[in-house]
Amino acid sequence: MTTDPLLLTGEVDDATARLLATAETLDTAAITAASPLPGWTRGHVLTHLARNADGLVNLLTAARTGERIPMYASPAARTADIEAGAARPPAAHLDDLRRSHERFAAAVAAMPAPAWAATVQTHRGPLVAARLVWARLRELEVHHVDLGAGYAPADWPEAFAHRLLHEVAADLATRPDAPAMVLRFDGSRHELPIGTASAPTITGPAPALAAWLIGRADGTGLTVEPDGPLPTPPEWI
Repeated sequence: MTTDPLLLTGEVDDATARLLATAETLDTAAITAASPLPGWTRGHVLTHLARNADGLVNLLTAARTGERIPMYASPAARTADIEAGAARPPAAHLDDLRRSHERFAAAVAAMPAPAWAATVQTHRGPLVAARLVWARLRELEVHHVDLGAGYAPADWPEAFAHRLLHEVAADLATRPDAPAMVLRFDGSRHELPIGTASAPTITGPAPALAAWLIGRADGTGLTVEPDGPLPTPPEWI
């Protein structure tokens, strides 16, 4: 399970193509309808994805040039851009998604090898530039689900679901607000422990486990041993 930026670029292209295929099915009524994210329509989700690509272009440029370029001008500007674009017609959303992806792909292609080791400042804190392509892939796949338009965690590519699950589990293992548990994939003896060894074991497919941990599923279909309620994961990023 690699997060090598050059090996993930094809997966970003594929995820973008899947997102565009879904977006092409949305008419004006569907775009202005509520998404599963509180307070956001599908238009907000699509606009966020386009602006996220541009924000990552800013960070890639910072890594390549050594300039201090923020991902977004400010939190307020990020919010304003999403609000301003949310109610656009379907064709405008599609064009924006395509063009922002092209800008992102061009910025990745322009990166010299040493620049991937640079540290950039995201709106959540410092990050090594080599993680930016994975960050884009994660945004695409998770927010595609957030459109509530037929794409579900079960549709995630297997490699992506496993990467996401390992990342989230590793993060939870460092958080004092995370409940103790052991995550086990269906049909596998591989386990990801979080907290104490006496914790309950949660078993299910990797996409279902990951989606539950990040608040995109309620855990239906997961099993708990010994029998009991599912723990409550803390809020994801």
